[in-house]
Amino acid sequence: MAKSDKSGKTDKKSKKKGGKKASGKDKVAVKAANPVSPLAPAAFPAIPPVDGVLFSAGAAGVRYAGRTDVLLVDIAPGSTVAGVFTRSATRSAAVLDCQEKLGKLPEAPRHGFAIVVNSGNANTFTGARGATDVGIIARAAGQAVGVPPEHVFTSSTGVIGEPLPAERITAILPDLVNGLTPDGFETAARAIMTTDTFPKGAFEQVEIGGATVTIAGIAKGSGMIAPDMATMLGYVFTDANVTKDGLQAMLSAATKSSFNAITVDSDTSTSDTVLLVATGRAHATPIASGRSAEGKVFAEALGRVMRDLALQIVRDGEGATKLVEVRVTGAKSARDADKVARSIANSPLVKTAIAGEDPNWGRIVMAVGKSGAAADRDTLTIRLGDILVAEKGWVAESYREEDGASYMKGEELVISVDLGLGSGAATVWTCDLTNRYIEINADYRS
Repeated sequence: MAKSDKSGKTDKKSKKKGGKKASGKDKVAVKAANPVSPLAPAAFPAIPPVDGVLFSAGAAGVRYAGRTDVLLVDIAPGSTVAGVFTRSATRSAAVLDCQEKLGKLPEAPRHGFAIVVNSGNANTFTGARGATDVGIIARAAGQAVGVPPEHVFTSSTGVIGEPLPAERITAILPDLVNGLTPDGFETAARAIMTTDTFPKGAFEQVEIGGATVTIAGIAKGSGMIAPDMATMLGYVFTDANVTKDGLQAMLSAATKSSFNAITVDSDTSTSDTVLLVATGRAHATPIASGRSAEGKVFAEALGRVMRDLALQIVRDGEGATKLVEVRVTGAKSARDADKVARSIANSPLVKTAIAGEDPNWGRIVMAVGKSGAAADRDTLTIRLGDILVAEKGWVAESYREEDGASYMKGEELVISVDLGLGSGAATVWTCDLTNRYIEINADYRS
């Protein structure tokens, strides 16, 4: 991906000196001036419309005045829907509602669907009122677009523990319905942002059964990223003709190597949701699973779109300046490989060393050792990119510290660990941990 320029970075020398705490106005100004991540794409992609899907977004004042914070998606009848969600024990009212509704959907529902997403408030840990507010929004949205409330899926992202002002959302639904358009991917992506510094979108078009099929999606996420069956929020749409069970199976499979293979700060959100919608409007060969020839083409393209979105989330990790790929091979099992990869990717010591461009490979050794996976000092191999750093229980004879330091100056890094014990492998993507992460989260509710 092309990178944006770095002119938005703050100059450390320009910070005010002294111990005076910033006023509320100062904090608002700081938030408004958040620089775009240096790892951001150069521009939002030119996503083509997906037949059967319409978007609209508006400002309801859920938390901040004058900010686009509600998304409405209108989905045509005949569509199929699949979803993956957080397994957090404190998941939001919206997640619980979506899970219940998806479990009750027939294979070929007669009605269309609607998705309503708000940013600024997570509607989590809000007691019985949380479910009540979801019901209010679902009924109002269903009436506005002409579908039963059981076909309305809601998502909420933002502050935890504060009641959701559902009436502010329902008040703008008539205007949102009037503004529905097939060309709204970027506006939709912006509406669901919280601490994100750029909107996230991706798409692919492939030939299936003589027809061109589009797969396109948006996502949001920047902090509280260590997905457990999903990511922060993600919505993927296709005009392919896919059965309900086939769609769910392919979404679950693609999630493992995309949204479930990223981490920014090791914290799993209460609101993690990914919905996949297939409208069937492309008149392509029907797909029942990922095992058919058509299913394989679709599943592979879906995986690429989801991985693109997932990596954009890591590129927008709060305060991130480095995108890091952690590759682990030679483990006794795939599970052990995943343990080691996540231990490295989530280690504050590893992540701060990366931020400081310090090739401190001893911290990688530490993270391997604490992972709980089987490991042997004398069979362990560590590389930074193509640079052999350690092998056979000691630093490699060919390794030079200046080579490692030079490599760490790059924006995209690869840390490779081979345990030398088996064939298990795993890859996890993460980012560095900088002072900016602390600043963003220290002032998040201010």
